[in-house]
Amino acid sequence: MEKEEKIKKLRLSFDSVLNEITDLKELNDLKITYLGKKSEITELSKSLGSFDEAERKEMGASLNELRNYINDSIDSLRVKMELDVINSKLESDAIDVTLPSTNITIGSAHPLERTIEDIEQLFISMGYDIVEGPEVEQDLYNFEMLNLPKGHPARDAQDSFYITEEMLLRSQTSPVQVRTMLANDKKEPIRILCPGKTFRRDSDDATHSHQFTQIEGLVVDKNISLADLKGTFDVLAKHLFGKSRETRFRPSFYPFTEPSVELDTSCFNCGGKGCNICKGTGWITIGGAGVVHPNVLKMSGYDPELYTGFAFGMGVERIAMLKYGITDIRTFYNNDLRSIVQFDKKGGE
Repeated sequence: MEKEEKIKKLRLSFDSVLNEITDLKELNDLKITYLGKKSEITELSKSLGSFDEAERKEMGASLNELRNYINDSIDSLRVKMELDVINSKLESDAIDVTLPSTNITIGSAHPLERTIEDIEQLFISMGYDIVEGPEVEQDLYNFEMLNLPKGHPARDAQDSFYITEEMLLRSQTSPVQVRTMLANDKKEPIRILCPGKTFRRDSDDATHSHQFTQIEGLVVDKNISLADLKGTFDVLAKHLFGKSRETRFRPSFYPFTEPSVELDTSCFNCGGKGCNICKGTGWITIGGAGVVHPNVLKMSGYDPELYTGFAFGMGVERIAMLKYGITDIRTFYNNDLRSIVQFDKKGGE
């Protein structure tokens, strides 16, 4: 039959063209040519209605066989060509594993940041909130509301960077405590930790810097006493320098606390026997603290007859120097990566 001959010729023609295919685009075009809506096979399928039943079954079976043959042949070749493409790419992108590796410098946390985060995590576990404030501060919050009115002699000990008569670079993070108490409209208990940069007119040397980092704490509640401060400092000292540390208070003076104390911990280097780090005393001063002065509470809206509190402050650089054995405070600010790479995750402590 003429139709059957045409089917045979289509198969031979397909085989001939298939052997000349070189890429996936040509293969897709070939499928459209032989199986697309306008292909001869599709036209033959449409003409089956003009045949009698016997011829229609025979022609339909022949067309289905040809269609399946073309689909299988194209799919088989496609798999082979795609695999060839992958193998070719793998071969061209092959990596010579014998070549020396590239040394990639990986950053690590700065020792000051590590110290701050370490202290923060401890106090967060005790229910404290971390609070920050502006570094350019008003004299009102930096001094006056901390019981240091203009002309107070204690201001001389904090030679500050004034921008105007009423604005300065904060000399301590205590203004954050004042702002927090003022913002507490309901005058509820407060338990906060305030880390941040501070600025004073110090001459830079191995132990002093015009910019340094403080971390201060404040607790305001009913029936707060020095015993609560002592217990808090004891937990901090043991956390920073080891469980065998002992702590003590020494009388001191700060205008914003009364009574005021120096916070000392037994020397972690000599265990209290006396060495060059503790200058033979067996003790190291970590910071200052005390019971919040009634005037500070009153100016911030708290009734000193009902509420008491304690506050403490420490220099982060001093703690980091003691903790990591750093002898020059300028090491923290010299931008030399060699001074902080030892504090990466693999070591440093």
